Amino acid sequence: MGQTQISTGNEGQVTIYCIDTDGDSHGGGQEMERESKNQKEKKTEKGGATRSRRRRSEERSEERSESSRDGRKDRRRGGKEGRRRGRQGKEEEIKKDRKNNKNEKAKKQLESNTNHSKSSSSSSSSEEEEEGEKEKVGDEEFVVGSLSPEELERLKEAVDERKKLITTLRGKPWPMRKKLPTLRESQLFVEKYEGALGKGRGRKLYAYKVMMRKKWMKFERDLENFKTACIPWEMKIKEIESHFGSSVASYFIFLRWMYGINMILFSLTFGLVMVPEALMGRPYGSIPRKTVPREEQASAMDFAVLWDWGGYAKYSVLFYGYYNNQRAVGWLKFRMPLSYFLVGVGTVAYSYMVVIRTMARNAKEDGGGDDTSFNFSWKIFTSWDYLIGNPETADNKFASITTSFKEAIVEEQESRKDDNIHLTRFLRVLANFLVLCCLAGSGYLIYFVVRRSQKFALEGLDNYGWWERNEVNMVMSLLGMFCPMLFDVISALENYHPRIALQWQLGRIFALFLGNLYTFIIALMDQINLKRAEEEIVKFNMTAWQANLYNGTIPENSTAPPITVDPADVPRGPCWETMVGQEFVRLIISDTMTTYITLLIGDFLRAVLVRFLNHCWCWDLEYGFPSYSEFDVSGNVLGLIFNQGMIWMGAFYAPCLPALNLLRLHVSMYLQCWAVMCCNVPQERVFKASGSNNFYMAMLLVILFLSTLPAIYTIVSIPPSFDCGPFSGKSRMFDVIQETLESDFPAWFGKVFSYASNPGLVLPFLLLMVLAIYYLHSTSKTYKHANLELKKKLQAQSEENKKKNKLAAQKAANDLEQAKIMAAAEQQEKEEKQTNNNASRRGEERVIAIAF
Repeated sequence: MGQTQISTGNEGQVTIYCIDTDGDSHGGGQEMERESKNQKEKKTEKGGATRSRRRRSEERSEERSESSRDGRKDRRRGGKEGRRRGRQGKEEEIKKDRKNNKNEKAKKQLESNTNHSKSSSSSSSSEEEEEGEKEKVGDEEFVVGSLSPEELERLKEAVDERKKLITTLRGKPWPMRKKLPTLRESQLFVEKYEGALGKGRGRKLYAYKVMMRKKWMKFERDLENFKTACIPWEMKIKEIESHFGSSVASYFIFLRWMYGINMILFSLTFGLVMVPEALMGRPYGSIPRKTVPREEQASAMDFAVLWDWGGYAKYSVLFYGYYNNQRAVGWLKFRMPLSYFLVGVGTVAYSYMVVIRTMARNAKEDGGGDDTSFNFSWKIFTSWDYLIGNPETADNKFASITTSFKEAIVEEQESRKDDNIHLTRFLRVLANFLVLCCLAGSGYLIYFVVRRSQKFALEGLDNYGWWERNEVNMVMSLLGMFCPMLFDVISALENYHPRIALQWQLGRIFALFLGNLYTFIIALMDQINLKRAEEEIVKFNMTAWQANLYNGTIPENSTAPPITVDPADVPRGPCWETMVGQEFVRLIISDTMTTYITLLIGDFLRAVLVRFLNHCWCWDLEYGFPSYSEFDVSGNVLGLIFNQGMIWMGAFYAPCLPALNLLRLHVSMYLQCWAVMCCNVPQERVFKASGSNNFYMAMLLVILFLSTLPAIYTIVSIPPSFDCGPFSGKSRMFDVIQETLESDFPAWFGKVFSYASNPGLVLPFLLLMVLAIYYLHSTSKTYKHANLELKKKLQAQSEENKKKNKLAAQKAANDLEQAKIMAAAEQQEKEEKQTNNNASRRGEERVIAIAF
């Protein structure tokens, strides 16, 4: 049986190979001769094939170099003929490569068919491997199994070019429909041919290393994306920043930071105070402090009572008075009083550490001011991200760039503004006088309401309604809602930069809230004194009650069992600590409800009215009154700060406060994000917020310090209640530390602690800390000033270099203009000489013609 193979040569010749594969009927000698002859032919064909392959590769390289040289020459001439010849040369080169590859394939098939009688399976597998190794990308073909040194060099250059294209593709001004296919093709090309650049056995190892490196890079990129996705509310804040600017976004970033702090505070109080008492402490109804009194049990589950945090809510783990003074509770022997005291101190210490650390990190990232050199040029040419493929992300990016341009325009306008300085000073003094009047009136109103509430408390709150019982909290909430609006109207007189105006507004609202808060604390101190006086009366009455209970009922030497009394019938003291905790919880709840009602009425209903009644109203509601509301950054920031201050102040007496504040912040994030995007409009003058955001942190540090002072005063100076709380029976709350040192530690440790806590050592240590802080602050200011001076010098040097370059360019332009003028003059002289010569030549010719 015969097989016929047809191959085409380089010059269009057709070669027919006829192969006979029926040789099994011949003798052994003929088979030996045939085998030896086939081996010789195979060797000669292999040698000839390799020599012909090398010769063809050299011819192709010479032809390419000649065609490229011809093309470059033609392109230098600038004619169409050069470009046409270059295209023809490339097309001829591609055709020749294809013909040579076809010829090589035909010869390989011929070699495999001659060995078919011996090893048909091995030859077929080798054909499949050779065909599998051949790959084609774009217009280039490479046979990976057999590459000459020139082809390897060319492949290496192609891989390097594709890698460079992948790295620089982002900056190319191409449309996405062109970028994405180019990127995919380049990545496929690099993946297929990068491993072929190895040598021998190292080729597979190299390919494996490349593959593992790419997978590791992909893993790192996915990990970074996962970290970004795990940041709470990151996409919501980015969307708000793109539409409303960085000043509004700074509030939500601050709210998220406060949420993280309260998460830690909640974990400490819930895990180390509330849960141990609920699981290991005595159950409800076992002792008087954990039982609702008999006269209150009828209304203990009423909604009005529970809303006022009385009844069963008062006698629960939510408040200080429920906790027992038993030194160790449960089978774990958990030190409940010690844990309660250390958690209260630890939450404050952790808050100080986090706030100061955040301020230090922000100051380090500040860098000495913004660089506004070529601000608009940078924004125009470098703002867009060419890797954005999502339409929604593209819209947010477009809005963000627009907002950043508005911020930059405001900054430029404020830097060039020139106003009447005397009129500006007069208006600012007038504005500050009006603000002081508002603060004084607010303080007097709170003082009046507090004195009135004390009168109601002496007469009995049961005789009054809901408003009289909650008058102090409601007045403070209403002042906190309306006074910032009045301050905002007054600040329009001052004509400050929007960022400076925001800081003044924050400072004024801070002073308002601080005065209200300390007025409230003074009122609480008066109520604490009244409760302590009532406690002394209760102590005397309890002594008389016990004497009456046992008088005459049991003989002196009787062995009868003692009289059991229901805990609900035992008289008890007023427990001023629980009263303080209830007041702070009520204040937090009333402030939260006021904020949410204001948000729904002042923003949502206002936006609905403007939206649906604008087309049928007498004037334009969107641009006139009432219009859409703007987001009040200053009021919301100060509301967050003072709510947190009340949490720090009252968490010692109401362990439920961190949980309530955590719930409030969680709801506020979603509700205010919705209100901003649906009901508010961007400010008329969008301004850039401070990069470090340290102004918020400075106010938070101040309110932290001022809120811990009353708590420290009550812990150190006022004796705890005698029948409620974990410190009952002690003269001071901090005595639990001394008791623990004496009972659970060696005697020498107690002596060391007493020496270390001696005021003679503590005061010098505090003085040294203050001096160190002052020195470090002065050093940082010096460094910052030096950095600013260096920056100014660099800017002056750059301006000087610009001037020099401009002068050099002008000089070069003048020289070029003079050279052009001189060349034109010389050309004109040459033309004049030529015309004169032509005229003289024509005259001579006329003379000769006349002479002839």
